[in-house]
Amino acid sequence: MDGCVNVGLVGYKFMGKAHSNALKRINMFFDLPAKVGMKVICGRDERWVRESQVKFGWDECSTSWREMVARRDIDAVDITAPSDGHKEIAIAAAGEGKHVFCEKPLALNLADAREILEAAVKAKVRHQIGFNYRFAPAVILARKLIDEGRIGTIYHVRARYLQDWIMDPEFPLVWRLQKSVAGSGSLGDLGAHFIDITRYLTCEFKRVIGHSKTFVGERPIVDNMIGLSGKAAANAPKGKVDVDDATVFLAEFGNGGLGVFEASRFAAGHKNDMSFEVNGSKGSIRFEFERMNELQYFSFEDDEHTQGYKLIQATEPAHPYMGNWWPAGHVLGYENTFVHELYEFLNCVLTGKGASPDFADGVRCSQVIEAVDLSIGRKAWVDVDSL
Repeated sequence: MDGCVNVGLVGYKFMGKAHSNALKRINMFFDLPAKVGMKVICGRDERWVRESQVKFGWDECSTSWREMVARRDIDAVDITAPSDGHKEIAIAAAGEGKHVFCEKPLALNLADAREILEAAVKAKVRHQIGFNYRFAPAVILARKLIDEGRIGTIYHVRARYLQDWIMDPEFPLVWRLQKSVAGSGSLGDLGAHFIDITRYLTCEFKRVIGHSKTFVGERPIVDNMIGLSGKAAANAPKGKVDVDDATVFLAEFGNGGLGVFEASRFAAGHKNDMSFEVNGSKGSIRFEFERMNELQYFSFEDDEHTQGYKLIQATEPAHPYMGNWWPAGHVLGYENTFVHELYEFLNCVLTGKGASPDFADGVRCSQVIEAVDLSIGRKAWVDVDSL
């Protein structure tokens, strides 16, 4: 790689911007064995991708991801395109010997996710999936406390991811509301994050049962996508929403613990509310992403007269990544989680270490999602490992 690891990015909207920002920051705040080269950004719309090249700081732009992944001067491919493109791009990139980072969900369904993992393993390339919430220092601290046995045997996990951005019935039929492009609605888009966080912090899902609802069945057909949103012409015809607006499900874990989960895009007042709580025999932990620098921790081992949840500010240099940023007490934001995860990915590319979370984690997440979907159709519990 001659002192530089060259990246090709597919996608230039919400996630494309987040990843571009992260790649620009890595060399400023973190030490890698080589520099990060922002070589090529790809997208279907020539005008948009040219504007994004200049705005985001890429060397070149292209409307052909196929040409980009075949280039000898590209070392790693970063996929932030809509979900229906993940499989084809990831498998092609791995086949060209490129290391692959892919946003979640890994694929539209479990079978496709397994094909992507198989291709990456066969090609012996580094592979990582974009579960950025793992990389908030407070979440890593939660993992540390659990691994150290601070909360004891885990009895309960409850998690939710709530938003309200599509509650207006006139909000247009963007791609995230179409099964053929997104794979699923709130479950795959939002629930994938807390499914992964639960696996990361605790243990595997054993069986699940769920229920889902689509509150607005038709929406104006979109003319032009703009980030997460879009525009529809006045009196535009309407198309069918064929994904869930909200999904709830129960789970039993491999250790016998119980889980309660909720994903919704119809929770008024909740803008990006990803939160979880873990209860154990010795104590509990709580986290809310809208207060992402904080972790709440309760321990029965504290003196009885001082027991209660304590608020830990995960902003000291003692916490992972914090020593690379600002002086103690200066908080991080959403964008920093992308810097952390892409730093880890590129460090694995350069050192040969295995990445985490990798495509196997993406497959396992897809397995849980598919089990929940099946349980909704069957109105019965579904064993995750039966899929």
